[in-house]
Amino acid sequence: MQDKDVTANETRRKIMLIDSKSFYASVESVSLGLNPMKSLLVVMSQQKNTNGGLVLAASPRAKSELGVKNVMRQRDLPKDQRLIIVNPRMNFYIAMNKKVNDIFRQYVAEEDLQLYSIDESVLDLTNSWEYLRVKFGADLTMHKLARIIQLHVKRELGLYLTVGIGDTAAMAKMALDIESKHNHSLIGEWSFETIPDKLWPIEDLDEVWSIGRRTAKKLRQLGILSMGELARTNPFYLKSKLGIRGEELYALAWGVDRSVVANKYHVKEGNISNSQVLPRDYAKSSEIKNVIREIGEQVASRLRAKHKNAGVVSLYVGPSYASSVNGHKGFSAQIAIQPTNKSRPIVQALWQIFDTHYDDAVVRNLGVSAGKLSDDGVEQMDLFTPVPKQLEESILEKTIDAIRSKYGVTSLVKLSSLSNGGTMIQRAGLVGGHNGGNAYG
Repeated sequence: MQDKDVTANETRRKIMLIDSKSFYASVESVSLGLNPMKSLLVVMSQQKNTNGGLVLAASPRAKSELGVKNVMRQRDLPKDQRLIIVNPRMNFYIAMNKKVNDIFRQYVAEEDLQLYSIDESVLDLTNSWEYLRVKFGADLTMHKLARIIQLHVKRELGLYLTVGIGDTAAMAKMALDIESKHNHSLIGEWSFETIPDKLWPIEDLDEVWSIGRRTAKKLRQLGILSMGELARTNPFYLKSKLGIRGEELYALAWGVDRSVVANKYHVKEGNISNSQVLPRDYAKSSEIKNVIREIGEQVASRLRAKHKNAGVVSLYVGPSYASSVNGHKGFSAQIAIQPTNKSRPIVQALWQIFDTHYDDAVVRNLGVSAGKLSDDGVEQMDLFTPVPKQLEESILEKTIDAIRSKYGVTSLVKLSSLSNGGTMIQRAGLVGGHNGGNAYG
């Protein structure tokens, strides 16, 4: 089989994966009137359990000139009077991220924009390409458009962008990580035709996006020492040795990725729902279930505030981008419940959905929805729980709601929300455990 035959029938899309370079540090530099590429600045988390704090972000120059690394402890920072140390302002970064993505929305429709993380976005320009050619000229190329977007964001917000361009989202991500961050233009462009020259020579397999150390070790044990060798390995052999992961790796080596940005999850209207993009990839089911509990309790609190009961609860679990490319589709499922607005039965129902459908994917998105709403004047008692205990739960939850309404959500926090992947503090205002202002609700 000729190389071109493998991808000859693959759909080509016009994808950009855009990263705001050293985002937190750049935002702080701009706010101080400094050039983000020339400043010597670190964003330092001040937490009691980190011996004086950890570096959350560092400017490019602080990294290259002073050797500063993310998660470096404060005590290990170089003693340089030029180094500016600032506290994190997470809600400020979120607000700036919104401004960046509002600019992106001038180039793509909402459904063709995916906020991958606080500093990365995926733009599928396929559907807006003809409009953009009319606006910017018939000779428009993806590289030219990337430069236009870079200058637009630089002019309005002072931030620098790195851009990966590809025929698929996975290809754009690899172009971003492997090429664009090292180019003077901060732009890297790959296509199916350039994959053999740009991807296949790579021998450090675990440096390629979505290939971890364990997978790289397994490939080396199979005698596969480069991405080119991976691409030329029989996919049936890979599947026999690595299962579905073998097929996924074979596709990655060719830049194949059939995911479409517009197919992302949308919460139905008419329900009370909450969803969130997790602050990092979650691989442990215990951590995922802890966040599901937090979101479920928040939805239950909103039901009580609106004096509503829910007769159906739904759970959406979205895979990380790497997991989606690797075949994990996530799931959305619902279950009927006895109409209620109590946290315990709602969370238990959500956990039941999770335990039934979870396929060990790495998770980045979670959503909870409560439907079939009814007034909460009458609620049937749970036959399996003593009535006094049910009444006690109801009184306790209403008391907690009242305290949080008056003094803030973080006035009462469950111990499990302080660890085990909990995000309640983040959503309540200490975003990601750092300064941020009230963000709950």
